[in-house]
This record gives sequence, C-alpha cells and structure tokens, in this order.
Amino acid sequence: MEEKNLKFMILVVAYNAITTLVKVLDRIPKDVWDEVGEVVVFDDCSSDETTLLAKGYKESRKLEKLSIYRNERNLGYGGNQKKGYEYAISKGYDYVILLHGDGQYAPESLGDFIKVAKEREPAMVSGSRMLNRKRALKGGMPLYKFLGNIILTTYQNFMLHSKLSEFHSGYRMYKTEVLKNLHLDKYSDDFHFDTQIMVEILHRHGEIVEIPIPTFYGKEICYVNGMKYAFNVFKSVFQYKLFTLGLTNCDWVEPLSKTKYSPKKSPLSSHKRVAFFVPRNSTVLDIGAEGNYIEELKEKGCNVIGITLSSLPSEVKSKYDEVIIDDLEKEGWKEFLSGKRFDAIILADVIEHLRDSKKLISFLKDFLKKDGIVIASTPNIAHLYIRFCLLFGKFPYSKRGILDETHLHFYTKKSFRKLFENEGYHLLNKRFTPIPFELFSGKSRFTKIVAQILEYSYYIFVKISPSLFAYQMVYVFRKNYKI
Repeated sequence: MEEKNLKFMILVVAYNAITTLVKVLDRIPKDVWDEVGEVVVFDDCSSDETTLLAKGYKESRKLEKLSIYRNERNLGYGGNQKKGYEYAISKGYDYVILLHGDGQYAPESLGDFIKVAKEREPAMVSGSRMLNRKRALKGGMPLYKFLGNIILTTYQNFMLHSKLSEFHSGYRMYKTEVLKNLHLDKYSDDFHFDTQIMVEILHRHGEIVEIPIPTFYGKEICYVNGMKYAFNVFKSVFQYKLFTLGLTNCDWVEPLSKTKYSPKKSPLSSHKRVAFFVPRNSTVLDIGAEGNYIEELKEKGCNVIGITLSSLPSEVKSKYDEVIIDDLEKEGWKEFLSGKRFDAIILADVIEHLRDSKKLISFLKDFLKKDGIVIASTPNIAHLYIRFCLLFGKFPYSKRGILDETHLHFYTKKSFRKLFENEGYHLLNKRFTPIPFELFSGKSRFTKIVAQILEYSYYIFVKISPSLFAYQMVYVFRKNYKI
C-alpha cells in the first residue's frame, strides 16, 4: 500500500517561556525537522522577551522552517491554540502537533506521533503519561496531580463511554480536516479547552489513538489553577451529558443526525409506553414516524402506516407497511387518509412542533374507528429543572429535549390534557416517564446497570409528583360520542 504524503506542522504554544523555549526547540530531532513543513511558535503576549529570544534563535540557527508569532493580547491557553489551529488549516497542513514551550513534554516523542498518523490517519493522537502510571510518578508528577488525573479521567470515561488512560495531557496531534468541523470558536479560552475538544471528537466518533510519552516535571512555572481546572472539566462534561439528554444547551457541540431521538429501551421510557398502549393486531397511523417503536408494533401483529417529514433509513422504512413523506402543516397527506379508519393514531413528540396543533387533533377524529384511540406524548415543561432555570431568569433552549429549539408549544400535564379535551376527546389512561438515564449508559454492562438503578430510583419521585419530576407525559384519548 502506497504511503500517503501527509503535511505536518508543529504548534509550540508559549507564555513567559524565555528559560525553556530554546531547550525545547533544541530537542526536536533532526529527522522531525526534515519531516515537518513548519514549526510555529505562538507567543501568547508574554511579559518577558520570549518572542525576541525565539527570533534570535531562528536567525542564529538559520531555521527557515521556524516561524514566530506574538499575539497582540493574551488569548489564554485555549485561545492561543485556536490561533494556531486556524493557521494550520489556512496553510493546508494535514496534521498539527501541539507542543508546549515550557519543556514539560518531550520533543523526542514527536516522531511517534508522525508515525501513527502515517499508519492510521486518526482524528487525534494523544500522548499519555498514564499508560504506565509508575513511570508518571517516577517522572516527578506530584501525587495530588496523579490522583486528580485518575479521578477526573475515570469520571470522564464513565460519562463519555470511553476507555482512555488520560484526558489531561497537553501533548496532542489533531487532523486538520477534523478541526475544520469542530466548534473551536465556541470552546473556552481557558485550560479546559483540551477537554472540550476531546469531548466533541468523541461525540463525532473520531478515532483517538493513545501513545506513551515520558513524564517530566521540572522547575517550569505552572499557570493552571488546579481546583478551577477540575471544576471546569467536571462542568463541561456534565453539561455535555445533560445536552445528550435534552435537558440543557451545549453550544460547542451539535447533534450529528437528522433523527434526533434514539430508540429508548427502558420499560419506563415514552417509546415503550406508547408501544404498550397500542392494541394487538390493530391498524395504526404513526404521525411523525421515526421507527422508535416499530419493532414492538410489528411483533404485536399491527399494520402500521407512517407519516414523516423527512425520509427514513431504508432499514427502518422497510418495517412499515407504508410511509408517506410530507409536511404535517400542509394538506397533501390528508388526501391519502380518505376512507381509512385506524384502531390507534400515534402522536409521539409531535404536537409541540406544530403551529396549529388543535386543527390536527380535531381533524384526526374522523379517522378513528368507533373504539379507536389516540396515543400522544410530549415533554413536561413544568419539570423541576425548567422551574429551577426560570428561578434564575434562564430559559435554556437546546438542540433536543424539553426545550428543543424547534418546539413551538410547551405543555404541563394539565394543559396537555385540556388540549385534547377541548377538541372532543376524553382521557382513558396516562403514564409519566423519568429522565432517560439509559442515554448515559453506553455499551458497558456496569454503566447500564447503574443507569437502570438511577432510572427506577428517580421514578419513585415521578410517582409522587409527576408535575415536578416527570420528563415526559404519555396520554391515551378516545373521542367523545354524542348519545
């Protein structure tokens, strides 16, 4: 197989590095200098003569590949990286390797990064000091940093369903094609920038390869506030997890697919509740179909017609007896229903997206059989989390969940019931669902068990006060008949 000709750049981030920068540049192996297109020093507006020193070094060593830039103002650790990555992308490099100017990471390992890129072309290569923890301690890593690294990494692996040995090394290499698609401008300028970039790469299912690097702690000045850093890491990862549950916004990460909601497998979930209420061997109209419960309906022997705004994946579409692709706000799809009657009509997470939901609810009455039912679900806007946000003057729209930015209406359990009753229906049954903790669980059996315990424990509160704790409401209605 022919080796691809990749272009590499080394980004040296520096701040008040006058005592260490030259030593770092001297330690870059000759074969690495020959391999890379450029070594770029970004001085983050140092208060010492770091830039002057770097320029003198360039002239004295006659290094054409060495470029030096000084920020007009201090951009912070993350902000300095952003400038460097923008530069790498603009120059057309395939990979950019991050090297610190304070000497904490060994330039002798640069060749290992380049080797991995040529062999596998991953989204990211991370130099890990914790692949061999004994060496980390022997290399002078302070015990409190060693333990803090383990605790934070364990937390991050649990929350992100990853198996990395370390999240907190600053020795990294990124594929610039990946960097182009990340929300770098929305990341923090502080030290937890490194966490946010890894979270989004994992979110996008990018391959992260870890390689061992030596640990060295010398007399370099550390500008990291450990407690603040740990808090920001915890907060960023937790915010991302709440985002995946649809409970909050996370503007530095976006959903990856058009299908916003993955099927929920928990017996307490809205998807399972909807499928439970559908009678066996019935004719079903699934409005807003996404295939989240189609397998259960087919197992019940149901004939299912789906109406959806956008096309479904072929493997999902094939499970429906028929699929109509149309906009519910338009009239075309209604002609298709002429002469048809259904045992059950499903409106799962649909009503809140419509401008005129009353019109649709009223219209559907004519297509129910005499004992036909409508099964409808929607998020609970009166959830404790939303009330808490309002208490502090916030209404945090997000890409999914209770405050999905595409929602046009919001309902409490009482107002949702009234919506249907005012259009000639009466309530037959209802269920309230807990927060879908299963979305935390990933593939690990242990985390699945933990998520299940949390979900059932939380459900106790839902039973006590659904208005405060229910994540979603699932109601079953039947139309009223005049006697």
